[in-house]
Parts: sequence; C-alpha cells; structure tokens
Amino acid sequence: MKIIHIITVIVITVIAVFAAFFLFTWCTAYRPKPSETLAENKEFDILPQNGEFNLLIWNIGYCGLDSKMDFFYDGGKMVRPTKARVLKSLSKVISFLWHNENLDFIMLQEVDQNSKRSYHINETDSIHHILSNYHSYFAKNYDVAFVPVPVSNPMGKVFSGIATFSRFKPQLSMRYSYPGKFPWPKNLFMLNRCCLVNYYPLSNGKKFVLINTHNSAFDTKNILKPKEMAFLKKFILNEYQKGNYVMVGGDWNQSPNGLKPQFENFNTLDLNYISKDFTPAGWQWLFDPRTPSNRRVDKPYNSVETLTTVIDMYLISPNIEPVAVQTINTNFAWSDHQPVFARVKLK
Repeated sequence: MKIIHIITVIVITVIAVFAAFFLFTWCTAYRPKPSETLAENKEFDILPQNGEFNLLIWNIGYCGLDSKMDFFYDGGKMVRPTKARVLKSLSKVISFLWHNENLDFIMLQEVDQNSKRSYHINETDSIHHILSNYHSYFAKNYDVAFVPVPVSNPMGKVFSGIATFSRFKPQLSMRYSYPGKFPWPKNLFMLNRCCLVNYYPLSNGKKFVLINTHNSAFDTKNILKPKEMAFLKKFILNEYQKGNYVMVGGDWNQSPNGLKPQFENFNTLDLNYISKDFTPAGWQWLFDPRTPSNRRVDKPYNSVETLTTVIDMYLISPNIEPVAVQTINTNFAWSDHQPVFARVKLK
C-alpha cells in the first residue's frame, strides 16, 4: 500500500506540474490584435513619384544559424551555437549592411530582442546603433515565455520579430496579423505570423506601400499558408486599387511557382510552391534563380551536398518597374538565408 501511495503522489505531482506549466503558458501567451499601429509620424518624408530605390531582404536567422549549425526542428541535433558564434554572426550581418550604404530600405526577418537562443542580445538595437541614419520599425511575431522542446535542452524564452530599416520616415507603420493558428497546444509555443507595412506618401498624392513579410514554416499540412496568402492578396489588391504602389518582400517559406532546380550546385527543398492563381494580373515576382536564398539546416552547410532553394523574394505591383535583382552569395556563413538585393523604379 505504501508503494501504491508513493506512486500515486508522484503521478499526481507530475500531472499538477504539467497542468501548472500549460496554465502559465496560456496566461502569458501573446495574443496580438488584427492590426496595431507601430508609428504614426506627424512629420514624414515625401518620396518622388518616379523615384528609383534600392532594397534588401534578409532572414538573418537570429544570428544563430551559421554555416556550422544544424537545427533540431529541421532534423538536426543542435539548439543553439555558442554565444561567441552568435556575436560573430551579428557583427558580420551589421558589417554587411553598413558597407551597403546605397540601400534605401532593409527588411529583416527573425530578429531577436530577448531570446535564450541568441543569449538575450537585442539584435534590433545592435543593428540600429550602427545604422543610426535609418528609421527602425519592429513587429513582434514570436513571444513565448518558455518553449519546452527539445526536452533535453529546451529553447526557453523567445522574443523575436521582423524589422524594417528605412532611410525615409514613413507617415504610418502598421503590424497586421496573419490569420490561422496551429492546433492546441502547439499554438502556445509557435509564432504569431504577421506583416509589417510602412506607408510613404508620394509627390503625386499616392503612397508607396512597403510590406515586410515572414510566412509560416513547419506547416506540413498546408493549413496556415493558404490563409496567409489569401489575406495578403486581398490586402495588396486593395492598396493597389487606391492607386498606390505596392511592394512585398521577405521570407515566404514557399518557392516561386515553376522554379526549376537546373542550375549548377542547385537543389530543391521539399517545400510548397506558390500557387499559379495567387499572382494578380500584371504583378511580378522578383528573385534570382541563379543563386539559392535558403538552405536545409539538418546538417552543417556543405556546398555540394546541402539542399537549397529560393524562398526569399519580392512581389511588385504593375506600376513598379523592376531594374535589378540579385541574391548575394555569402555561402550561408552567418544565416541559413542569403540576402536578396533589388532595385525598382516607380512608373
């Protein structure tokens, strides 16, 4: 009877601990509003209606996914690199951005501000400290007090999001939540996806609407992406119908429709492709088919063996003319993504 009593106490204690943990996680869960104003500036820049602009998109992988890293979510074993490697990757990212002084807009994804995986370094502030002549806007999409996986070495606290750095001060900066969630209880520990939208008035009375996006990953059943894409399509068409100039850039976690992996040293991940019927008439995708923008993180990077693809790209409205696009080959030294440069001209 004594043994049964001890076992019963242990079982009840374990259940109570799990219940308390899930209650704590539920109570502290991030529940964003459908839309949130990040900044509303009384003084703002007015851009020329026929302006030409240089942009860069880059998922910096919270500076924790360098070329030596594998990651447990992608089939690897590691959770995070050493702090020295995170700091090195961050310094290299900052140096790269600093030496590309011709950039008008920089749209980054997976930028940590207070996460165990990046040793609680505020990467947004670190980048903005160097890019002091840029206006900085941050939209949170990952705020979990404690991620319990993997059990042997939990990820712990995560506070991260997407950031846009701009030479020009927008009239308005907004965060828009994407619809859809993973099933409970998984949704308690996953991202709340969103897009960050900056509105820049033009000299012709219209606006340049710049959208920084980071769409869902690990969506194996393809539940979330269709909802996100439907939301985004409706949003961009609504802005274009107002006469505005619309440009979307970021990590779509989907490859361009029809992308053929026939290039040298180019393979493809088993990811979704953007559906043919998504692209509105007259809109154009901008990506560099010659150079992959993303690698598989199941093993450290190997230029011959590692699977790669293109999931980082731009979408522009018919009143924007593409001038150039290029993925910068960094050999995935500081992130599992590579930066993608674009130059566009407003018609």
